Amino acid sequence: MHDLHLGPLPIGFPAVQAALSGYSDWPMRVIARRLGASYTLCEVLLDQFVLNVTKGRKARRFLRVTDEEHPCGAQLMGAEPASFPPAALKLVEAGFDAIDLNFACPVKKVLNRCRGGHLLSDPATALEMVGRVRDALPPHVPLTVKMRRGTDDSPESCERFFTILDGAFRLGVAAATVHGRTVRQRYEGTSSRAFLGEVKQHAGAETIIGSGDLFTAQDCLDLVTETGVDAAAVARGAIGNPWIFAQIRALSEGRVLPPPSLHQQREVLAEHYRLSEEIYGVKHACRVMRKFGIKYARLHPQSPAVRDAFIAVAEPADWHQVLDRWYREDLPGVAPIGLDEGYYGGFSEDEPRA
Repeated sequence: MHDLHLGPLPIGFPAVQAALSGYSDWPMRVIARRLGASYTLCEVLLDQFVLNVTKGRKARRFLRVTDEEHPCGAQLMGAEPASFPPAALKLVEAGFDAIDLNFACPVKKVLNRCRGGHLLSDPATALEMVGRVRDALPPHVPLTVKMRRGTDDSPESCERFFTILDGAFRLGVAAATVHGRTVRQRYEGTSSRAFLGEVKQHAGAETIIGSGDLFTAQDCLDLVTETGVDAAAVARGAIGNPWIFAQIRALSEGRVLPPPSLHQQREVLAEHYRLSEEIYGVKHACRVMRKFGIKYARLHPQSPAVRDAFIAVAEPADWHQVLDRWYREDLPGVAPIGLDEGYYGGFSEDEPRA
């Protein structure tokens, strides 16, 4: 595995954290970086939200970048090409190092508003967005795109995919992140590694980042070795398991890191909560962290009981009681295996919350 670069921006180890709507906020990104992610992306942001938010809680939450995060990217979604350049520039002003355009979201309400994955059916508009943003950004700020393998499995959809991919590289994007499912598939079925291999072979020296069904370090290493893509973007597999990034690094060197022990988990859970209080305040942080706790519970040897304990959390004291009760003894942790619909069913990594 070779170091990743996004144009002039050095990233380093080729395992990055994808944009995760409702999850990849500032605390999650900081934790991921500390545990080995070389690059992270914030939650997908609507262009109009970025243009209209100026100050206050929402600005502090969504437009926050701190020194230890760099490099960190921001992902944009919208329908009007003219609004993308000023929104992208505002995100650069806020401190983000790269801009990513979302042409991938499969959520119905997003598609109905001609955003996200809809743009895979409209190459002209998608490429107009790419061209306008690339022309507006400073040369040192890389532009990337997030795509699925098409709207569906038809030959016409595949042709439109490669029209956008080739056109985006001609216009100066530094990389394309490609998810191996179609928009119509949403999160059903398996992500096609064969398609990712075809994309990388087609793209040649251009940078392709693969995404889809990456829940273990072995998944990520296999993706890179089997398809030839330049990096792996970990999405749902990083929620509640930020240790996956250190595990990928170790596995690439021929070492196997065990799952984090309960005391290691407790330390990260406590710090994640502290960071959330810093950005959300005491009351809101408790609600935000409940959904994270449910995901962290997958690494506990008594996962179902711990999951239920986090679900019942209603105030900060409840959170600390869960840690005191279930993470008191330093037992070995367990490895999450594959995709557990009980924890991830109905989740979209793309759907914008802003």
